[in-house]
Amino acid sequence: MARAMPLPPERADGVQGVSWSDRFSAWRESLTARPGFRAWAARFPLTRPLARRRARELFDLCAGFVYSQVLAACVRLKLFEALHEAPAEESALAARLGLSPEAMSRLLVAAESLRLVRRRADGAWALGELGAAMIGNPGIAAMVEHHAMLYADLADPVELLRRERGGTALAQYWAYAGAAQPGALPGEKVSDYTALMAASQPMVAQEVLAAYRFGQHRRLMDVGGGSGAFLTAVGKANPGLDLLLFDLPAVAEQGRQRFAREGLADRAMAMGGDFTTDSLPLGADIISLVRVLHDHDDDVVQALLRRVRAALPKGGRVLIAEPMAGTAGAEPMGGAYFGFYLLAMGRGRPRRPDELAAMLTSAGFTGARLMPTDTPLLTRVMQADATS
Repeated sequence: MARAMPLPPERADGVQGVSWSDRFSAWRESLTARPGFRAWAARFPLTRPLARRRARELFDLCAGFVYSQVLAACVRLKLFEALHEAPAEESALAARLGLSPEAMSRLLVAAESLRLVRRRADGAWALGELGAAMIGNPGIAAMVEHHAMLYADLADPVELLRRERGGTALAQYWAYAGAAQPGALPGEKVSDYTALMAASQPMVAQEVLAAYRFGQHRRLMDVGGGSGAFLTAVGKANPGLDLLLFDLPAVAEQGRQRFAREGLADRAMAMGGDFTTDSLPLGADIISLVRVLHDHDDDVVQALLRRVRAALPKGGRVLIAEPMAGTAGAEPMGGAYFGFYLLAMGRGRPRRPDELAAMLTSAGFTGARLMPTDTPLLTRVMQADATS
């Protein structure tokens, strides 16, 4: 029989002591913090690769904002689209994009170092592996442009941490975040962020459709579904599924227009309301929350999950799709990016799967479980059942 690992000793006040793993980490980091040790590690053959990797990682943290701005310049100049048409000489690109030869050269060299473009053997420039990934993904380009507001809000991160909620560029952009009556917002206040979400929804929809079979259901209601981009993707992949969109009245109107354009008006409808205060419509046997919960604080999320449970029949199901904290390989995205983005926005936080599962249980759901997705960094999918 395997022996249990001994627990660290308890302190006199009964609090668990520091683990051996934490003690080792503290010793290791104290050693790393010594300038003399760092100089030795950079020279010693066995530790040199680790020392160089640490130095590169630290430099990337310091210089990451520059990398982001290089990407932003490529997006705004439509460099990737130009190279997607055909590889081009540097002088031709400079003339096309309205840059001086020196500026064009500087941007291309910077973009090449980030694997956004590459120089061919004949001297012409072509798409790099990451630049190629931008083609056909308008949602990524839209987010790059959108980040200008986030950069402004993060210009003084300490001030952002200390200030009261609201008053930021992102809080004004996401108009519902600070509105006393979100349901009364006019169309012009919701159109920009609705368009941004619609541009990025196809990537999320692809992940969700690969993870979950909607054909087993009769009617899907997407709560907080914007202009219906997600519902449109699911509906086209499942011709027998009825669709219902629930969002703020001005947003729902954009959903009606999308359904009409996409030829789905005969089995898709949109209803206006505020899911933070209003009861949800009845009649759906599955309700989806796609990139909704992490935008809201715990009390709002818990109340919303109870409304979802009340709207579902026995045997119904809720489906949550969003980036989640603690995702292996995506820790900076959940901890740093979304943590500070939502701080600037004025509310919400990324949650771990176990936190969401506990909230679902508290709302009356059972069997909360994660579904595997192809790109967990982009989105994870959790389902739970209304069994009583």
